[in-house]
Amino acid sequence: MLSEYAKRITSSRVYELAHKTDLLALQQLEGRLQNTILLKREDQQISFSFKVRGAYNKMAHLSREQLSQGVIASSAGNHAQGVALAAAKLGCHATIVMPVTTPQVKIDAVRGYGKKWVKIEVHGESYSDAHARASEIEEQTGKTFIHPFDDPLVVAGQGTIGKEILDQYPETIDAIFVAVGGGGLIAGIGAFVKSIRPDIRLIGVQAEGSTAMTQSLNQDQAVMLEQVSLFSDGTAVKQVGSQTLALCREVVDEMITVSSDEICAAISDVYIDTRSILEPAGALSLAGLKKWTRQTGCTGKTLVSVACGANMNFNRLRHVSERAEVGRHKEALFAITIQEERGAFRDLCELIGNHSVTEFNYRISDQREAHILVGLNTHGIEDGLALESQFNSAGLKTINLSGDEMAKTHLRHMVGGKSAHAEDELLYRFEFPERPGALMSFLSNIPSKWNISLFHYRATGSDYGDVLVGIQGTSGHPKRLESYLEKVGFRYRSESDNPAYRLFLSS
Repeated sequence: MLSEYAKRITSSRVYELAHKTDLLALQQLEGRLQNTILLKREDQQISFSFKVRGAYNKMAHLSREQLSQGVIASSAGNHAQGVALAAAKLGCHATIVMPVTTPQVKIDAVRGYGKKWVKIEVHGESYSDAHARASEIEEQTGKTFIHPFDDPLVVAGQGTIGKEILDQYPETIDAIFVAVGGGGLIAGIGAFVKSIRPDIRLIGVQAEGSTAMTQSLNQDQAVMLEQVSLFSDGTAVKQVGSQTLALCREVVDEMITVSSDEICAAISDVYIDTRSILEPAGALSLAGLKKWTRQTGCTGKTLVSVACGANMNFNRLRHVSERAEVGRHKEALFAITIQEERGAFRDLCELIGNHSVTEFNYRISDQREAHILVGLNTHGIEDGLALESQFNSAGLKTINLSGDEMAKTHLRHMVGGKSAHAEDELLYRFEFPERPGALMSFLSNIPSKWNISLFHYRATGSDYGDVLVGIQGTSGHPKRLESYLEKVGFRYRSESDNPAYRLFLSS
């Protein structure tokens, strides 16, 4: 089977539309992982994804009669773009069914690439739902179905990536990491690589909650998932293909799963080295590569990651940037309880020491204890655990929330509210230079005669930090406090009369 696929790959027609992409060393990441890390840049491909290879190879092999009748496809976005480009190139009408969860950037791209040749129908919540609808249309119209992964010509088209990798790097390669949804990409790459260099390990990577291939290989049969995680929408497949599963049994050496936070960290890693932004599915393989090196402790190896797509919705970047540091184990999130007494804030600042604060949320709610949500930059998992131990040793009740999904997604934005203990409170926003230690310096300079009743700060990566602070102990007279603030030198403005504060926070 492998030799047959290798011939199909070698004779593939993908280069009539697609082009060869770079194999680039990620130098900064190499320094951290102590391995040679090569990134296959399919984000450079036309349509910013590898999918155009398989789609065009399949459609280029259709007869004139089949092309004249048109084609039908289902896709979560990237395959749709490949079909649209192929349809425009070949002068063929295409109907494409896309799930409602498809990022708008991909839908818009399909319209742009397809022009007059493509009709889009939005249906269902996952690729599998869209596929079922496309199958109905196929039966009703007789159009040729262009499968996104479970087709020998599609698999062969994707397999040209494997050939390019071996041509571009003829030296020793220890492992190739590939994102897996339905299995077409890893099946194609594996078919060629294993037929030429069987010593190279092929490792598939899936997102937690979208592990159809992992479970299918473990159970030696195609498993249908009831639901899939949609963060990595490009690999959100409920059931793998029968042909891709058969190939993967032969070529895949290992499967690994990664979290959304680990994917976000990999997106950040690629940006640091290349200034390019991958979509979650595009960074999946690198997230797996990093996890595998951490688990195995390997050094001095040559590892390849296939960056399979870069169709990122811009409005997802905020979530990615927030979660990347946690995924890289460079941020730890804690819930810390201190005594509600003057000077307690300052004592906590001394324990934090030189760690940069990424987040600091507090709202007075009790006369005896203060519950604070704190995010801190760390040097890895061990550093976060050491901080947790340090806080507990100092008598502070501490919960490490770094792995708590609800806390990271929701609770960090919900600390606060109205409080009966917030009487005589004045509210201020402060600006200060965003540098290590600046926030702790700010906290330490507030005289202990004034009580902090509210505190909110979140690092944004800008040059200046913005802090919201509630202060008690001024008897409602701001002049006395503001005369002190003028001496400290931080830019500030009063927000005590802000209508949003009056509605949601003021007592």
